Amino acid sequence: MYIYNVTVNIDDSAHDEWLKWIKEHIPQVLATGKFKDAKLTKVLIEEEMGGQTYSIQYRSYSREALDAYYREDAERLRTDGLKKFADKMLTFRTELEIIDEYSVNFK
Repeated sequence: MYIYNVTVNIDDSAHDEWLKWIKEHIPQVLATGKFKDAKLTKVLIEEEMGGQTYSIQYRSYSREALDAYYREDAERLRTDGLKKFADKMLTFRTELEIIDEYSVNFK
């Protein structure tokens, strides 16, 4: 299983609008059928450049599903955010491969 991680630093002047937009955008990415679920998290370390930083983690069904997302959907879905927040937003993307998962089970 793979995680497609998008880290975003958003300028304070656009923060509220961006947060509303991303909460609408994530379901659109999930609607592609390439991802099992997503998590929106706030990065708690202050950036020297200012603004606020978030991480969106999309859990893909497979490597093939992630590759299909890149081919079929990524450009179209990225364009809207770039148009709205071009100079107010800095993003970078990483792929993570899940090797093993652990949890604590309480009884």
